[in-house]
Amino acid sequence: MTSKFTKQLCLIFLVSLFLSCKTEKNYSTENPNIIIIYTDDLGYGDVSAYNKGTLNTPNIDKLANEGIRFNNGYASSATCSPSRYALLTGTYPWRKTGLKIITGGSLVIDTTEMTIPKILKTKGYHTGIVGKWHLGLGSGDGFDGTGVINYNSNISPGPNQVGFDYSHIMADTQDRVPTVYIENGDVVNLDPSDPIEVNFFHQEKHNDYGLPTGLKNPELTTMKWHHGHNGSIVNGVPRIGYMKGGEKARWSDIDMADHFLEKAQEYINKNKDKPFFLFYTLQQPHVPRTPHPRFEGTSGMGPRGDVIVEADWCIGELYKTLESEGILDNTLIIFSSDNGPVLNDGYYDDAVEKLGDHTPSGGLRGGKYSLFEAGTRVPFITYWRGKIKPGISNEIISQIDLFNSISKIVGIEYKSKDGIDFSDLIINNKGQGREELILEASTRTAYRKGDWVMIPPYRGPSISKNVNIELGNSIDFKLYNLKEDPSQKSDLSKKEPEKLKEMIASFVKIRGRAFSNIENLVLE
Repeated sequence: MTSKFTKQLCLIFLVSLFLSCKTEKNYSTENPNIIIIYTDDLGYGDVSAYNKGTLNTPNIDKLANEGIRFNNGYASSATCSPSRYALLTGTYPWRKTGLKIITGGSLVIDTTEMTIPKILKTKGYHTGIVGKWHLGLGSGDGFDGTGVINYNSNISPGPNQVGFDYSHIMADTQDRVPTVYIENGDVVNLDPSDPIEVNFFHQEKHNDYGLPTGLKNPELTTMKWHHGHNGSIVNGVPRIGYMKGGEKARWSDIDMADHFLEKAQEYINKNKDKPFFLFYTLQQPHVPRTPHPRFEGTSGMGPRGDVIVEADWCIGELYKTLESEGILDNTLIIFSSDNGPVLNDGYYDDAVEKLGDHTPSGGLRGGKYSLFEAGTRVPFITYWRGKIKPGISNEIISQIDLFNSISKIVGIEYKSKDGIDFSDLIINNKGQGREELILEASTRTAYRKGDWVMIPPYRGPSISKNVNIELGNSIDFKLYNLKEDPSQKSDLSKKEPEKLKEMIASFVKIRGRAFSNIENLVLE
């Protein structure tokens, strides 16, 4: 064999090797459709594939059992608005000063910020959101309802101004006014002769608001309020805030799941011939829990269990749509929840009384609003038929990382401020996850590094009386080893002082100047 021929064979081999490597990194010959299914207040133990509770969720289980089930998947926050901000921007929510749960506030994502839909649009994707938004609308002074939103004309900025080509949403949550759907900035079915007016101040200061309220007219409610939800009554449900007008535009609560499912299916059918990104944000199992009558009693756990069964059914129907349209094999599905579980969150609905042996937190400590694990560790599943092999991952991953990971999957090198590219972990279940992560709850933050979690001292009640959840507040530092103590029963801060100091130093390095004096709080 001649030297020249040998060199040619070597060259051919190297080119072939290069091409094979390149093909291996490309997850599809065409960019995959991407769907993020985002539930609301669904706990780590609410998905039966995690084997922590007694509810049955067969359709979510199908994604988990045929995809990758992450046992250490995190929302960025123990409340909804901050988590949604972090997922879409890849930025820790505590970097946005004052960001908490929004009630009628202005848009919290700056229209100049990069978002997942924006980066996907650069690759030719059509982008849509269907369901709960809860990131504010319009421009105003704050996140607390002080800004005035005119619902009687096109509302901007909103989802369409931060990257979504199509949006069909409710503004905040099902328990807040206005109780209307908004499509591409316009209230659906609004009668101009019956304009909408909304405020979130005390009704005594706004006597011109005509709708009865849960506070003054409890006899008109079909759902009894427990705390906070005593404003305008719509469809028998007292809400947060006050509203009048817009009668023809008001939604039907029991039909909401079907409505959002239908809009998601319509979006898929319309955009099936090109790559699309759909952010399908379900309202379940957030309060008020209003299952359609065909789901009432199906869980044996009251309305909370019933709406989880309903949500699982919706996910199964969405799956069937992808399959019938012939696009399931080129669709990456990511499933998660915006924060951990809560039972009584404003209404008497038997969520506590009918819980039985079910454990929404999956044995983790805390829940929604909490710095303990159940506040932010949530179901986290990735599924792509024919591409992702069934598996389980114990690596740490956060919803903040979806920005960079999705970017890499579609061949973009744009990086967010706080995210990490875990595309290989998401698709191939390969590689290491996060070494460290900041956890957040109502602007309070804690720190996980490896198997260790440190919670700094915070003033305030240790348990929320309204929702009966441990918040993580204490006058002392708390330190836990999750490998040995996943339920966080044993505080090791006194037994492991060096580990505590190490965790505090690493925490301060990320959190910066605001926590520069925290070391002084360590007891000698």
